[in-house]
Formats: sequence, C-alpha cells, structure tokens
Amino acid sequence: MSLLINFSIFRRNKNFALLFIGQFASFLGTMITSVALPYQIYTETHSTLMVGLLGLVQLVPLVFTALIGGVFADRYHRRMLLLVAESVLMVGSLFLAFNATSAIPSIWVIFLISAVMSGLNGLHRPALESMVQQIVDKKDYATVGSVGSFKASICMIAGPALGGLLIASGGLMVTYLADVLSFAVSLTALLCMSHIPKPEKNYDGSTLSSLKAGFRYAFSRQELIGTYVVDFIAMVFGMPTALFPAIALSFGGAKVLGLLYSAPAVGALIVSFFSGWTAEVKRHGVAIALSATFWGVSIIFFGFASHFYVALFFLALAGGFDAISGVFRTIMWNQTIPNSYRGRLAGIEMISYLSGPKLGDTEAGLVAAAFGITASIVSGGALCVAGVGVCCYFLPKFWRYHSDQTIDIKL
Repeated sequence: MSLLINFSIFRRNKNFALLFIGQFASFLGTMITSVALPYQIYTETHSTLMVGLLGLVQLVPLVFTALIGGVFADRYHRRMLLLVAESVLMVGSLFLAFNATSAIPSIWVIFLISAVMSGLNGLHRPALESMVQQIVDKKDYATVGSVGSFKASICMIAGPALGGLLIASGGLMVTYLADVLSFAVSLTALLCMSHIPKPEKNYDGSTLSSLKAGFRYAFSRQELIGTYVVDFIAMVFGMPTALFPAIALSFGGAKVLGLLYSAPAVGALIVSFFSGWTAEVKRHGVAIALSATFWGVSIIFFGFASHFYVALFFLALAGGFDAISGVFRTIMWNQTIPNSYRGRLAGIEMISYLSGPKLGDTEAGLVAAAFGITASIVSGGALCVAGVGVCCYFLPKFWRYHSDQTIDIKL
C-alpha cells in the first residue's frame, strides 16, 4: 500500500489529465479574482458593508443556478455546458478588467458581473462533477478525490498570494486579465479532449419534475444524506473564519491574518499528497464521520491556543481532516450515485457546502458577540463533535456503509 498520492491516472487517462490541467488553471484564476474583487470594492468605497454585500450578491444566484445546473448536466452534453459556462466567465473577467481601467470604476458593474459569474458557476460545477464520473473508471475514484483535494489546496494557497502580488505589481486590470488567461487555458484543454457522449438517459418531464426526482433520490439514500449533513454540521459549528480578523489582532495584527486563512489549506495539501492509503479504506461513512469529529476536536484546541504557531498547527490539522473527509465524500458520491443523477446531486452538494460556511460565519459572530471569541470557537468545535454523533445515530446506514456492499438503486 502506497502512502503517496497516485498520479498515474494522468498517464492512463488523457481526458482526465486534460480536464485536470484546465480546471487547475481556471480555479487558480478564480482564487486570484476572489482577492481582487473585495480589494477593489473596499478601495473604492472604504466600506466593509459593501464588501460583505458582495458575498450575498454572489451566493443568491448560485443557490438557484446550482439546482438548475444539476438538471442541465443530466440532460445535455456536459462538455458543451462547460465550454459555454467558461466562455461567458472569461468574458466576465474581461469586463472586470475593462472596468478597472476607468478612473472611477463602476461599483454596480462589479456587483452585476460578480452575480452573473457566480450564477454561471452553478451551471459549471454539476457538469464538471458528472463528467468526471463519466470519464473515470470506478477503480480510480479514490485517486480522483485525492488529486481534487490536492488541486484545491494548491490553488487556495497560491491563488490569493499570487493575486496580492499581481495587484501590487501590475494593478487590478492585469490581475483580472490573469483570470482571463486561466479560462483560455481551460477552454483549450476542454477542446483537446476526445469525444464524450451526452448522458444516456433522456427526460421528457419538466425541469421542476427532474429536480424533484433528484431530491427524492437523495432523500431515499441515508448514505448520501449522511455525507451532506456531516459536512454541513462541521461547517456551521466548526468553521470560525469570520473570527479570523479579531483573532489576528490578538496575535500581531494584519500581518498574520493571511496565515490564519491559509493554514487549513496547507494542512489539506499535506494530507492530500500522502493520501494513497485512502484507496484501501472500505468504510467510507466511518472515515467521513471520524474526520469530521477530529476536525471539531482540532478546532477546540485551536480555540484554546495561546501561542500563534500552536494555533496555526491546529488550524492546519483541522484542514487536513477536512481534506480526508472530502476525499471520502467524493469517493462515496461517485460510487453510489448513478451517472443519470450525478448532475442533480452535484447541485444539491453545492447548496450544502456553500450554505454551511455562510451560516457558520453568522453563528460564530453571534456567539462571539455574546460570550467571547474563545467561547465561540470552543463551543462550535464541541457542537460539531456532538452533531456528528447525532447524525451517525439517526442515519445508521451512513455509519455502516461499506464500499463492497450491493446497493438497491431505485431510479
């Protein structure tokens, strides 16, 4: 059994290698823009409220398009959906670059383009997830989860850092053009992929009926509901990101803030690189539950940490456990969801992991305001641990899930 991540899939599967390269580039560009957008809004308005509104403007359309995008991914040609979505996203980045050249950039244009681009991501992600399942052999699902976590971790570390350097050295227009270039790389990779057929099953019903069928399928499967609920609990109670600015003040101010944000991604990157062992694990429900539990425990120790580097260590440890949970969630989703439902379920997954952190920010802020920062972090970690236990008790099929078991799939 190898402990290192298995990169041989890139040699054996040309389509997946091209898709990975393209999505690596586009996600790196997205992380660069994720730094540029709030920076530009704050420098133009000097209002933290306006920066906060940006997140809301991006979240609302995404909630709706993620569900519709799931239906589209199960009905239409998935590579074509990716090509259309990324082409329009590239145009959006071009408009952001053009707006940045103005002496007084238009804030409403930034908000409008951000909303449109966020909505397009809701069409993009389900098509991507379902196409991956379509082009990868079942034996490689564990590897797909590992390299996906590896990619995300690198981009989440390098993207913001590169974004800051580009803003400082070339300005916002150059920064947005870097995102344009990343989409150009991704579109080229998609065009170089060999033929990928449309989904086999056609639907005569309406979009709403197809969406309802996806929800019925999800709620009929305790294993799937368990993956959503555990991740949601971990993000709502054990994700104290909203408290990082206040925590940074106690450890030295703004100069350490970036390290707090990047520490979980560093932990995830390390764990992902040494994730070869995940291919041997069969009890995926147990692995997800334990990973989420240890995430909560790590957050508790982070809350009690009185030294900065100790705090960073436990944040990185938490990020590592989150990466393990993510790997096994990906494996379980790909192994148990029929490809004809994969797009719609990917849309539901997006709602789960997007709403959790947003609600987590609210929860952490409210508890911190009432009882203090340490109480907020520690209680959140404890509630995460307790919530995972409750989930496993009420969803026993999730806890007992074994990858070798035969599942009666009712379509």
